[in-house]
Amino acid sequence: MARRLAAGERLVLASHNAGKLAEIAELLRPHRMALVSAAELGLLEPEETAADFVGNARIKALAAARGAGLAALADDSGFCVAALGGAPGVHSARWAELAKGSAGQPAERPAEGGPGRDFAAAMERVNREMGEAADRRAWFVCALSLGWPDGHTETFVGRVDGQAVWPPRGERGFGYDPMFVPVGGTETFGEMEPAQKHAVSHRARAFEQLLAACLSRRL
Repeated sequence: MARRLAAGERLVLASHNAGKLAEIAELLRPHRMALVSAAELGLLEPEETAADFVGNARIKALAAARGAGLAALADDSGFCVAALGGAPGVHSARWAELAKGSAGQPAERPAEGGPGRDFAAAMERVNREMGEAADRRAWFVCALSLGWPDGHTETFVGRVDGQAVWPPRGERGFGYDPMFVPVGGTETFGEMEPAQKHAVSHRARAFEQLLAACLSRRL
């Protein structure tokens, strides 16, 4: 049986990405958790050395849980494009960092979601590398991992499929949202109202699994 969070329990959100923090906080809002971010606690971000979203989410959750002595929730997510073999995938944020480098050199690695990331340039790179590919299939993946100081984790994965579009559309969302239209939709994630995106997003789908396993719907 999955380990559960208690009503009112203090929970660390193990991210420095403002967009992710806002979405996760909104998903948790009805459940009365006492939320604090890793940045507020002065926790450093660990190196994300895993080859997949699940592994990186666990690394971040455990680092925050052990650093704070509290349960911690971490997200690792990315944008995947069929024509690029699933890239940028787990390197989605790094593509935004590399876009800031000069003379072919990578940019200095900034904090997650920090000002050193240029997702407009990253989206341009995705479009450039896709070229004239007829296959425009794309998907977002989100792994949410709950970690405890004793090393226990519970991890859940959500995915939403759609297609990559160009040029980007919309000022909402963050990251690659403006160039992704989910299956059955006409608006990009960057055009949708937050409630619309929350209803279908990869993060919301992972959260539904977390909710069923680790949270009470009647908190």
